[in-house]
Amino acid sequence: MRDLKHGSDGGQPPMRRRRHHWCCSFTTPPLSPDCPPPPASPRVKTELPPRSPHHHQRLPLAWRILSPGRVSPISDQPVIPDEIPQNRMHPAAVPVQPEISSGEEAGKLDVRLNARGRNGESLVLMLGSRVLIENSQILADLVANAVRCSSSGVCRIEVPQVENLNMFRETIQLMFEDDIEKKLRNMGVFRAIGILEVCMGIKFSRGISSCIKYLDAVPWSEEEEEKLRESMSRFDDGGEVTSIILDRLCSPPDETLSQRALIKDLIWSITRGRGEESNARKELLKIMVKSLVGKSSVYEKKYPDLKQDIMEASISCLSSLRDLLLLKAKGGGGGQSSSGKPLLELVSKHVDDAIWLFEVLLDQQAGEEFVALWGNQDELMRMHGNLSPMVRYELSRVTASLVVAMGTRKLHCPCEWRARLLRTWFQAMMEDFGWLQRCRKGLDMKAVEECVGQVVLTLPLKDQYGFFMGWFASFSRNPGDCPNLSKAFQVWWRRSSNHPP
Repeated sequence: MRDLKHGSDGGQPPMRRRRHHWCCSFTTPPLSPDCPPPPASPRVKTELPPRSPHHHQRLPLAWRILSPGRVSPISDQPVIPDEIPQNRMHPAAVPVQPEISSGEEAGKLDVRLNARGRNGESLVLMLGSRVLIENSQILADLVANAVRCSSSGVCRIEVPQVENLNMFRETIQLMFEDDIEKKLRNMGVFRAIGILEVCMGIKFSRGISSCIKYLDAVPWSEEEEEKLRESMSRFDDGGEVTSIILDRLCSPPDETLSQRALIKDLIWSITRGRGEESNARKELLKIMVKSLVGKSSVYEKKYPDLKQDIMEASISCLSSLRDLLLLKAKGGGGGQSSSGKPLLELVSKHVDDAIWLFEVLLDQQAGEEFVALWGNQDELMRMHGNLSPMVRYELSRVTASLVVAMGTRKLHCPCEWRARLLRTWFQAMMEDFGWLQRCRKGLDMKAVEECVGQVVLTLPLKDQYGFFMGWFASFSRNPGDCPNLSKAFQVWWRRSSNHPP
């Protein structure tokens, strides 16, 4: 009865089932009449099972995968895929390979290299000592020490704390290649960087030079550049070979000030262009420079003197604007500049430059000084009344940009600077508000109305009186072309009523 139960799932006798179990477990089979012990020999001779005629064709040299994490470097025998379990194989079960007989590459696999990863995994390679000694100084020293301490024909060496076992295996494999750079082309930049780290770690000089030569010849993505920068910081030996990569990654120490000079040149090239460039290209340059030096820039480097450079460019920009408007006020030039461009177009582009410089300062949390600079433009203010509405409203665009920044709490100016700005430009903006509504050029007019009233309310009550009375007179004459400050006016009225006489 017991035999019938065992035969119900296939009819296999128990002994055959047990043999099938140990054959697939890579453990030593038990001695039995069916399994006699192998004859004593200094080297186990591996015999291949009979295969079909198709498999008797001679295959090219290849690395044999013996087990998960076990690789034998070179073999001129056909590769036989074994059915093996997915668990890790015990090092004692690694088959001893026969001697290689392939010309000059022939040699004994007399080195058993055990590479241990940081996560506990291991990789066992049977290698020839001649290849290791010729290619790696570190592995050559390990082999020399192991030979002195070993009494058998196979020396055992161990490489601990390997970060990436796959990269280590591929690097060892490259020692058997004549053209390493050709292999790297098929691997790509990211894998080549990983191989370069291993080559530097084991001092594989031929691999290092091949990796550097390949990496220098191709462009890098930002992710690849960051990984390469990290590798160079860990393994740079100061040699001439690695300096090829370092020259692309960073500037020499004596050129640290060139970044500030470059940013300054870019800013001045934009603001001194006098408007001859195309609008689209100039706007692209402005966006690029702002992204380089802005607070939200991906570049971590800071420019401590950037505010000073931008303020110098702002002063120059406003001086050029004043010269253009002075020429227009005197009636000279016939509405044309020396370059033949319409004077109105150049005035508009100078205003755009001034607003852009203010936005760069604002992103650097340094826009307060620009408020003081614009509030002291008395000469521009005197010319404002003699200009045509199409020209003078350009000046009010600057005032509106500053008011919005203060009303939204992005600027923290002293009270005297806020008062000075409004005393100079408040009435001019009231007169130009209709044109600002028709030609907004990026302005949010609802935000302008709200922020004008908020900025006036930040002044002392005695100063608020004059501004709100001036607004009330303009609003009563032409409410459509005047900002609606009625909400702020009511706040002022309530505060004035509660103020003691």
